[in-house]
Amino acid sequence: MPLMSVTGSTLVLAAPPAPPAPRPRGERTPPRPQGPYRRLFALPGTRGFTAGNLLARLPMGMFGVSAVMMIAGQRGSYALAGAVTATGMAATALVAPWTARLVDRHGQARIAVPATLIAVLGSLSLVVCVRTGAPAWTLFASYAATATTPNIGGMSRARWTHLLRGSSDAHHTAMSFEQAADELCYMLGPVLAAFLCSVVLPEAGTFTAAVLLLTGMLVFTSCRATQPPVSAGPRRGSPLRALAPLLPLFLATGVVFGSMEIASIAHLDALGLGAASGPVLALQAAGSCAAGLLYGTLRPRGLRTCLVAMAAAMTLPWLAASTGALLPLACALLVAGMATAPTMVTAMSRVHALTPEGRLNEGMTLAVTAILAGIALGAAAAGTLVDRLGPSAAYALPAAAAFLALALTKVVPVSRTGLVP
Repeated sequence: MPLMSVTGSTLVLAAPPAPPAPRPRGERTPPRPQGPYRRLFALPGTRGFTAGNLLARLPMGMFGVSAVMMIAGQRGSYALAGAVTATGMAATALVAPWTARLVDRHGQARIAVPATLIAVLGSLSLVVCVRTGAPAWTLFASYAATATTPNIGGMSRARWTHLLRGSSDAHHTAMSFEQAADELCYMLGPVLAAFLCSVVLPEAGTFTAAVLLLTGMLVFTSCRATQPPVSAGPRRGSPLRALAPLLPLFLATGVVFGSMEIASIAHLDALGLGAASGPVLALQAAGSCAAGLLYGTLRPRGLRTCLVAMAAAMTLPWLAASTGALLPLACALLVAGMATAPTMVTAMSRVHALTPEGRLNEGMTLAVTAILAGIALGAAAAGTLVDRLGPSAAYALPAAAAFLALALTKVVPVSRTGLVP
């Protein structure tokens, strides 16, 4: 029916809007545009290597917790357990860059599988030595052998860089996904390890982690089509020299992570809430995981902008600790976790931009090694602060380390976005 309206003294009959023209028979409705992550995993081969990557990455959050619970439970000494895991971390800092260099030089499948086999044998040897009451030095030797574990996160990021060369937006999304995967595995790994060691057997965590690592690495390396080609030409440039201005920043960021964990555990234990340590720390990792996925759908920011946000967020747990209540601290740790993922994504993009051609996995491993060293340093320093000044004061350390990381950007060559050019 026509619509009527009055303009002045004139009655106007307005015809109803014409219905949309019928779509010709046989013509399909155009598909909705895909989201950035759907487009990412629509690429051939990406789902296969990502499945293997996640399987092999989960044990990274399991090995340390499993070793501590197994050794302390069987030998009755947390000092011995801590010394064994610290030795393994020191060995990783020395061996991992060499393993990564071999991966870049000879290819992922050719090096990663035998290196993983050595690491798995070291883990199984640790189980046997603990179970049979072997001398303490055998525990150190067995766990040190796990240092040959390839940097699966670096190899996965190298594959994305190879596949998405020339597409900075898609590369940013892929790096955000990888950071979220890191957080997810480091959130779920300790929980799974603690469950297996306490409910099944003290050795179950280490054994399960070894099986997952080997299975995931075999799946990952079987996806040959997405493997980056090995450069046949001469290798120019040193990743260590190229990343030298950036490594102190990763070291300071590692201090943030290590000190925050120790400060939170000690603070909650002092409040009589030690049982809440796991869920509260998992909340921090969950915030980082969610922020990483969201950041992959947004326009990337510069490294300094991300570090400003992280430095501001790291002051919140320090303030919340003064209240002596659980809820403010949990909320503060959630926000602090959300600030770390964008920083890590953008900083890793700088590693991609600065690392010489054909040596990306070595460059990524150097960055991860600096983070691990920072975690160890931060944990030790936070433990000292807890003993001398109390657990609340230890929260000042991650905040100070975050501001130090921000100050270090003065010597880091940073582009406007922090992305691969």
